[in-house]
Amino acid sequence: MEKIIELKDVNKTYPGAVPLHVLKGINLDISRGELVAIMGASGSGKSTLLNILGILDNYDTGEYRLDGTLVRDLTENQAAQLRNRKIGFVFQSFNLINYKNALENVALPLFYQGVSRRKRNRLAMEQLERMGLADRAHHLPGELSGGQKQRVAIARALITQPALILADEPTGALDSQTSREVMALMRELNDQGMTIVIVTHDPGVGASTSRIIRISDGIIEGSGQSSTSHGAPQFAAVVNSFSND
Repeated sequence: MEKIIELKDVNKTYPGAVPLHVLKGINLDISRGELVAIMGASGSGKSTLLNILGILDNYDTGEYRLDGTLVRDLTENQAAQLRNRKIGFVFQSFNLINYKNALENVALPLFYQGVSRRKRNRLAMEQLERMGLADRAHHLPGELSGGQKQRVAIARALITQPALILADEPTGALDSQTSREVMALMRELNDQGMTIVIVTHDPGVGASTSRIIRISDGIIEGSGQSSTSHGAPQFAAVVNSFSND
């Protein structure tokens, strides 16, 4: 299958009095259309890996290709353009702008692409309808439930028609029932062809994906089908980085 993510012998060390070698020769391929979980304990390197996949951090040695493009030595502007064109982000804390309503939040990535207000609002409303939130379009984030906020965030991630969705603990701030609903939505999007990579601590989330990649002490120690498989029970101004390990 066509690869959307290719990492070859990727290393990352944070300098300091005692340098911290966080990623140690990572080799990883993710095919277009996969729904993958990256799992590992705190400090395992999974957040650093996600930051590199999201072009939010640089790696030291090796190669990273995103949808065929070599990601290396990019200027901040080049990195922002590639992120905004290729990647949709979903965060644990939603990262919605509190003084903008749902429609405006969803439309924001298109503002950075220079799309006219009329067109971006039309496309944002289409995404809210897809999420079952058309009746919440003019509500502020403070007027939405946690599950509604995350669906707005997913709509925002989808509006640029990215090649890839990166989700950092997307159910971490939600109760168990809402978590199941969000994962059902992720599976539905994956069934429609979207490639999704989720970093999670939650075994239930991992079990809802088609493949689990386990990372420990900066090394990928295993990758395989999730135990219950995919059929389990049913914007330029990106935040500086995902949450720490």
